Amino acid sequence: MNAASNKPRDGRFVGEKQQGEQNRVRGAASTGAAAAAAKIACALAVCALALTACFGGGEGKAKDDASASVDPADRQAFAKYETPVAMRIPHQYSDIVLPEGDTSENNFVSRYLGEQTGISIKYAWETPSGAQYAATMNYAIRSGDLPDAFVVDRQQFRELTQAGELADLTQTYGEYASKLVKSIYDATGGKALQEASIDGRLYGLPNVAIEADAPTYLWVRQDWLDKLGLAAPKTLDDISRIAKAFRQLDPDGNGKADTVGIPVDRGMVYGEKTGNNGLNGVFAAFEAYPRKWIAGSDGRPVYGSVQREAKDALKLLAQWYKDGVLDQQFMLRQDSQDLVTENKTGIFFGPWWAPYYPLSKSISQDTKADWRVYAVPLDETGRFNVSDSPVTDRYLVVRKGYEHPEAALKLLNVFTRIERNQDPGAKGLLAVTEQLDTQLRNYYPFDLLLDYPDAIAQRHDWLAEALDGKLDPGQLDQETKRLYDDAQTEREYPRKNLDAWAGSTAYQLWGSVGRAESVKVASFFADPPPSLATMWTNLQSLETETYAKIITGELPLSAFDAFAQRWHAEGGDKMTEAVREANRG
Repeated sequence: MNAASNKPRDGRFVGEKQQGEQNRVRGAASTGAAAAAAKIACALAVCALALTACFGGGEGKAKDDASASVDPADRQAFAKYETPVAMRIPHQYSDIVLPEGDTSENNFVSRYLGEQTGISIKYAWETPSGAQYAATMNYAIRSGDLPDAFVVDRQQFRELTQAGELADLTQTYGEYASKLVKSIYDATGGKALQEASIDGRLYGLPNVAIEADAPTYLWVRQDWLDKLGLAAPKTLDDISRIAKAFRQLDPDGNGKADTVGIPVDRGMVYGEKTGNNGLNGVFAAFEAYPRKWIAGSDGRPVYGSVQREAKDALKLLAQWYKDGVLDQQFMLRQDSQDLVTENKTGIFFGPWWAPYYPLSKSISQDTKADWRVYAVPLDETGRFNVSDSPVTDRYLVVRKGYEHPEAALKLLNVFTRIERNQDPGAKGLLAVTEQLDTQLRNYYPFDLLLDYPDAIAQRHDWLAEALDGKLDPGQLDQETKRLYDDAQTEREYPRKNLDAWAGSTAYQLWGSVGRAESVKVASFFADPPPSLATMWTNLQSLETETYAKIITGELPLSAFDAFAQRWHAEGGDKMTEAVREANRG
């Protein structure tokens, strides 16, 4: 997963299908290629000055400031090696600009990390995307040529631990993890470290999922609702009426019948991570959770896609498709988000971070567009149902036999401290990336950032208090201060700076839905064992094909029963037992 290019400036991890959208956000806010080129050229020209100014004549002062600010209890966590330690790692890069003379391996961030830790980073290989990273890592695993430290997904983690290829980090974590790193993991109630443990021993340092990323909400153009005299949506029927009205009553006033129904991603529903244009919310209103492993009547995992409730939701969706409530061409579109960015629709399902993309592009095309977000649809009893996301899905690991396993943790300590704005030296680094119009996190050696599960809620509250004058903006951390500045920019110059609009809007609108009363449904997470991987891929393809054909009317609703029987017979039962075994106890 190419996280570096998929994160808005708040550090939140964006869903899997949103790869590259931050680049498109930046493109939408640009005034053209020439202006962008001029900006980068200017950044490069002043970069050397910024480094000198920010570091007070050199990187040494920043290093000294950072060292002096270390809590005595963290001395071991941040102690620098007296003799430099070499670490060979893979590097996944994206959306970086290098000052003159810098390289991807030797740049202002890697030098700072080296000064702080005494670790010399060497790249075993580099890839520009998450897909290429995963493929290259799989090859490295098969060939036995593992780097010293590296990030893996859940399946790779299980494969490597079962093969005995990873260093046991249990004692290392206890001795070298900083108070900040420990506090973030503790905030998950122990779940994150448990996910990275086998038989009570810790073999990886996991990322932490942001709780706010789990729900799927409904986004609607309020200006269109107002123009047509429509009330805000609550139920599935409300959503249907609004979508039909938007299609039939020319809400954009262009005199053309060109407004489309609700956009739908060709995958139709998201599994572990949410994204734009998934139909998860519709299914959840029927208490159905496709592509999720949920608790059955006996409490053990069952697969949501083959449950009766999913069939009930498909019945409605097939009717919606027939009536034009859903986009009639969704299976043929390369990118369902084009309908939103081009303002061909005024209603879609998406997560709280949708203002970053696609809504920033929608606003760039029509500054009158007034998008609002609603925690709907509600089920028959008036509840908003949400299934959770995995607490972690990536792990920083160390190959067994590497002489300094603690070195990976030392690096994690340092760049987590930087990212969470507790390192005085971070100001100089951030000044450089501001000049380069990039994100500091893109320069870290590992694509694994740590933040508190409730980070979005925390920043929303701090931002709201600062905007209300209840909190001194100078007391805000760097990320929240930037959101505050963006909100002030948006107040003074509405919709003139789309980066400012996106961040401030996303966080402020989160407050209207993030604490809405909801029913949270727990999910189980497990990857198929290697022996079932091909079978599982085939079952998922069967599921996607069947769902698409039922929704579009190519198959009758009764085909769901045949699909469910086939799913069980062709490996679903085996996979169910594997998931139950993985989640036993």
